[in-house]
Amino acid sequence: MEVMRIMRHLGNQISDRSIYFNILKYTPVLVWTWIVILPLLVVFFTSFKTDAEYTRTSVFQMPSNFLNFENYKTTFIQGKFLHSFMNSFILVASGTIGSVILGTMTAYCLSRFDFLFKNIIKSIYVVSVMIPGVLLQVSIYPILKQFGFTGHLTAPILIYLGADIIQIWIYLQFIDKISISLDESAMLDGASYLRIFRSIIFPMLAPATATVIILKSIGIYNDLFTQYLYNSSPKLYTVINSLMTFAGDRVNQQNLMSAGIMMIMIPTILMFLFMQRYILSGITLGSSKE
Repeated sequence: MEVMRIMRHLGNQISDRSIYFNILKYTPVLVWTWIVILPLLVVFFTSFKTDAEYTRTSVFQMPSNFLNFENYKTTFIQGKFLHSFMNSFILVASGTIGSVILGTMTAYCLSRFDFLFKNIIKSIYVVSVMIPGVLLQVSIYPILKQFGFTGHLTAPILIYLGADIIQIWIYLQFIDKISISLDESAMLDGASYLRIFRSIIFPMLAPATATVIILKSIGIYNDLFTQYLYNSSPKLYTVINSLMTFAGDRVNQQNLMSAGIMMIMIPTILMFLFMQRYILSGITLGSSKE
């Protein structure tokens, strides 16, 4: 009986500790999740409210009609978002594709070849990452203006290709884990370095490429400063610039602003959901190691 009593006592202690541990474990997750979701819910609810409904109801209250897309229609037409979406697509596509191509080739050279000042170049890359991008863009602006690249989409594209080189380090970590014996075997079969890179190395970088595409495309899509710095014409505005201009003219119409926010969020959410599958499936992509 004494043994049973002790066992029950220990079991109760373990159970109490498990409860406390679960509370400590899940509370930060729940709090952080609520902090992230709450503003999104407020914006989502507000985007469906009429002007009168927004002024007389709480921001946390759901709208009376979730099928009221008048705010979305008004914002899309008056904000001229169609042309802005096209500009954003051009910048995202060119900047992301160019970054993937340049990033993979640069990382491959840094990983596989030894050349003069290699370590110095790596150090320069590290230092450039630590410098705020705004300072770099301000210093680069006179150069691009001198060559006539400002005033159209060329300047932002060049900035997106060269200003952010974090993708090089992402690719470098993956390439360093790929055995160089694969390169040597391919060279014995007569493959050139370009063929090795195109047929062997690049396909094995699928998880890294998915990560770079997500980070780079979302960063370009949400960028506001670059467009304001290099392009002042409304014809060259991206969706972020158009939303800020539209919101500035309608400070008191939060329902229209919320509709605009929801519209520009849709592409990034869809892209992340689509690319996430490739990251998870490719994270264990086979590669032989030394």
